[in-house]
Parts: sequence; C-alpha cells; structure tokens
Amino acid sequence: MDRILKGVMKYRKCHRDGMVKQFKQVKDNPEPKAVFFTCMDSRMIPTRFTETNVGDMFVVRNAGNIVPHSQHFIDELTMCEPAALELGCVVNDIRHIIVCGHSDCKAMNLLYALRDEEFASQVNRRISPLRAWLCAHASSSLAKFQQLEITGFREPLLFQAETPLRKFVAYIDPDNKFAIEDKLSQINTLQQMQNIASYGFLKRRLETHDLHVHALWFDIYTGDIYYFSRASKCFVEINEMR
Repeated sequence: MDRILKGVMKYRKCHRDGMVKQFKQVKDNPEPKAVFFTCMDSRMIPTRFTETNVGDMFVVRNAGNIVPHSQHFIDELTMCEPAALELGCVVNDIRHIIVCGHSDCKAMNLLYALRDEEFASQVNRRISPLRAWLCAHASSSLAKFQQLEITGFREPLLFQAETPLRKFVAYIDPDNKFAIEDKLSQINTLQQMQNIASYGFLKRRLETHDLHVHALWFDIYTGDIYYFSRASKCFVEINEMR
C-alpha cells in the first residue's frame, strides 16, 4: 500500500494539474472512440500500449477479458459487461468495441486446466469463484479449442461475426509461435466477438455496419500487439509495415 500512496503523492505533485485540464475538456466535449474489454492482469496497461488519453476509451477489465453471452442475461443477475456495452454503445453512441487478450493469461491457464472433469467439478466450482466464472462463461472458448486440438492445430475455426449470417474463419497461431495456453487465449478473444454480437440492443447497429467489433492480442514477452485480420484469417502483428 505504501507504493500506491507514494504514487498518489507523485501524481498530485507532477500530473494532477495537467489531468484536471483534460478532465475539463472531456466534460465539455466527450468523444470516446471505443469500448475496450481486456484482462485484469496487472501487466496489461491498455492506455499505455494504445497511447490513449483521458476520455478516449471506456475500459472494462475482468479475469480473462470475457464478455458473457446474452443467454446469461437475467434482470436480477445481470453482469457489468453488458451494462458497459449499453453505456458505451447505446448511451454514448460509441462505434468501436475492442476485445484484447494476452499471452500468459492466468485465467486462460486455469481454463486450460479445467479440461480435467474433477478439477472442473461442481464441488470445486463452489469453492472457487474463478473456476465458476470460467466454467459458466468461457466453456464455449474451451469447446472451440478442443475442436482445434482434434485437428492437430492445423485446421481453421469458424466464428459467427456481427450477425448469425455473417461468419469468419480463423487460423490460430499458424506459425506455431505460442504456447498451447496462448492459442486458447487467442480463441477466447475471438469468441468474445461472437458473444458481443448476441445482444439484441446492438443488433441494428451491427447489421448496418454502424458498430464494429475488433480483436487485439498482446504478447507480454515481446510487447508486440496483434490485430485479428478477417482478410488474412489470423492475428497479424501491428507494425509500421501494415
């Protein structure tokens, strides 16, 4: 806690005045450009690796950058992720939704371990909120991963895009650069695009291309950031050549 408090004191001394000016500008003319879903991992600092400032993005973080499918939406038990989608894309008319996964994701490492039936048992889920969260909302990602595993990680996967009639193909780590859990992380990132499209309050904007859903993936070991290209059918590194 000492480090946090010292950071607050440094902020007051060095950065507060500049940030207050930005807060005032945003208050008078708010123009957020994206709703950004990412993992709560302390190594993920999205405003830094996207070079965004105050007012540029709504950032939503949880274990595993998961957006639960709309089938789990129940009035009295709703979660923050669909509420964030509504606040960003309906109330504030934001046109871009970004899901950003990353390498060495502890939530995805655990999801990979949940292939073991005993580890994923109801008894174990009751004593572990994280296991329960992943079993409830990331089982579709694990199912896709198992499809890929059966093919020896060579065949593409099919995902639903903005509407049930629009689909896209994805080759996961075709150069076999990443660990097996990282392949699952990339699948999970793409699965959230499909989950986002399941919400009825986004349907019209998605159908008319007034709202766009994107996937990024961050390699924490190299600092490289990948963008899922539907044209290339895989995650491609973002660099000056692209």
